[in-house]
Amino acid sequence: MREDHNIKDNTVGSRQELKIQDVAYIAGFLDGDGSIMMQIKRRSDSKFGWRIMTTICFYQDARHVQPLRWIRRMFHIGYISVRNDHMAEYRINGFEETHRILQLVKPFIRFKKKQVALLLKILPLLCRKKLTDMSHKERMRVAEVIISLREYNYQSHQRRYTDESIKAILDF
Repeated sequence: MREDHNIKDNTVGSRQELKIQDVAYIAGFLDGDGSIMMQIKRRSDSKFGWRIMTTICFYQDARHVQPLRWIRRMFHIGYISVRNDHMAEYRINGFEETHRILQLVKPFIRFKKKQVALLLKILPLLCRKKLTDMSHKERMRVAEVIISLREYNYQSHQRRYTDESIKAILDF
């Protein structure tokens, strides 16, 4: 592939075409200072009291937030916030958004290949169907991806849900 080649098919909300070297840089940033998550989040306005959320997050010391701003300008989605520990986060939430971004960066990912593959396996289903419309088997596939993904991700605190409670929540 030529170095000046532009990626046109998966620009993820961008009004401009992303250059292949930009996508490769973003993938490398995600590999090193990012995370790919699928979580069960409590939600009082939901019929079941929870929802499933997919997130791609990039982290950087708040003193060096410029790369996060640049990535956000490339995608035109998500938000940047600064935590109490002076870490800045650029978060992208949503099934369709995370699906498009993961497809875009997948060829350049080196260290988070398993996380990307797991999420790309289940995201088409989540984009297509509400959990309430899924069969029991499909909901259990979602549960298995949540459980598998968290085995690859760093956990800074006690897990809120056990493997069994995730399966029970999605069993309705």
